[in-house]
Amino acid sequence: MLASVVYLILAGSHRGAFNPSRFAYFNYLADAFLHGQLHLRLLPASTHDLSEVGGRFYLYWPPFPAVLLMPFVALWGVSFSDVIFTALVGAADVALVALLLRSAVAHRLVDLSPVQRGWLLLFFAFGTVQFTLAPFGRVWFTSQLVGFGCVAVAYWAAIALQGVQAFGLVGAAMAAALLTRHQLLFAGLWPAVYLLWKHVQSKTGSTGSENPGAKAAGFKTIAGYVAAGALPVLIALAILAVYNISRFGDVAEAGLRFQWMGEYLDDYGRFGAFSLHYVRTNLFYQYLFYPFPIREGSYQGGGLFWLSPVFLGAVPAALWSRPCWSARTLVISILLVATPILLLVGTGFAQFGPRYTLDFTVPLLLLTAIGVQRWPIRVLGILVVISIAQYGLGIFHFMRVLQY
Repeated sequence: MLASVVYLILAGSHRGAFNPSRFAYFNYLADAFLHGQLHLRLLPASTHDLSEVGGRFYLYWPPFPAVLLMPFVALWGVSFSDVIFTALVGAADVALVALLLRSAVAHRLVDLSPVQRGWLLLFFAFGTVQFTLAPFGRVWFTSQLVGFGCVAVAYWAAIALQGVQAFGLVGAAMAAALLTRHQLLFAGLWPAVYLLWKHVQSKTGSTGSENPGAKAAGFKTIAGYVAAGALPVLIALAILAVYNISRFGDVAEAGLRFQWMGEYLDDYGRFGAFSLHYVRTNLFYQYLFYPFPIREGSYQGGGLFWLSPVFLGAVPAALWSRPCWSARTLVISILLVATPILLLVGTGFAQFGPRYTLDFTVPLLLLTAIGVQRWPIRVLGILVVISIAQYGLGIFHFMRVLQY
């Protein structure tokens, strides 16, 4: 509720207020779907970042957010406010983090008091790049917030649920994440490993005393669970394949080749959309650059640990927490998602903070929760306040320059 109020107050106080943003492209894609086509039927005021082929405009972003918007666009048309939609999705993400932390404590993955969980929740809502993205709509921000919610559901389901229900919901959530932002599929490593570990322990036992028949039956049951989890992801991959072939005649072409690259056109022509050439710049703006005082480059990112120092708690958790396989799997999940981000042309221009890091914030936040559980509450509180103060100041400046 607090996140909803704050996000909506900010949404209503900037120049665009609650009107749809200039870049409410998912509204237009939802309209196209409702009229049985894949290219935009109506054109938005700006076609920046869209892909044009033969005079038709497409989105290179995967389509799941547009599917979520279809009922609203059916009722109110493309003028439905993506700003309100995105703010409420952002608030729902905060609720999902609350559920995730509560379930992690209940299942003894972390040992946090209610006060520590409260501080971490305030930190996520107002002391991370989530705070920059939630109040402003825009296709880029909407995509990331929807994707975050999908991953958060998968992690919660892996921890809180059992049996085929757990595997099925994790698979469905990761399928939705894949249909929102492709690289989010890699974030599914930890819930997949955790589910297998949990259910192998329960079905076959850890003492080795079960007879071979019982073990065989247990593994057969687990194989059925895995199939239930994998099926939604395979269906999502098939949907993406058909979607790309229908639009561009190529299963692997999402539209990037036809996108207007703007200031990145020269680099794209020389190195393509993904290249080691971009790693140095992306590392700098996402992890090393400090955006204060506000100056040239301040809206290309900001160091993750400078702006959100609470995330430093992930370091001791990655090095020393037990069971080590869980922490290491969280680290690998983070690295797998971060790799295509570091290889991508562009830093996520026109934001405050390293917005692409939101893609791996679910495993990072869980790792951080493990790392801060032995911190004095005063230290955790101070670092949360520092994070919130920096993002509060940053969002104030960002609102002044935001082109809506």
